[in-house]
Amino acid sequence: MSVHSYSRCWIHLIWGTLSRERILNKKAAAGLSGYLAEYAGEQAVYMKINFVNADHVHALIDLPTGFSIEKMVQLFKGSSSHWVNSNELITGKFAWGRGYGAFSVSHSNLDSVARYIADQEEHHRVRTFTDELREFIDRHGLRWQNEVSR
Repeated sequence: MSVHSYSRCWIHLIWGTLSRERILNKKAAAGLSGYLAEYAGEQAVYMKINFVNADHVHALIDLPTGFSIEKMVQLFKGSSSHWVNSNELITGKFAWGRGYGAFSVSHSNLDSVARYIADQEEHHRVRTFTDELREFIDRHGLRWQNEVSR
């Protein structure tokens, strides 16, 4: 890649656990959040914020010029599931579900999206991950497919 390539491409990533199972307790979620931030840095990806819920993750990243969204998600999901299993953070084998959401964020909305991610505990007192994801999909003009990841 040329040192003269510049981009600013903010992406709000969302992905869930296998079958959207609420499997990550607060300690596991906090450890995984730290791991994701550290791993992003190792991959030269600026992650402004992430939040790991019991059944899903939100991350706000600036997508580097050398990565596709698909490649970035594969790296995060693959590395983090390996990390959870290696550190035995849960009983049994941990896995992420298929798929993800990737939503573009304008630079002018960056702070509000970061606040939304930081306030995840509050949001999920009143709505489920499925309801939240459906809202994102509807808001972005996409078609909802109510398929629990397997």
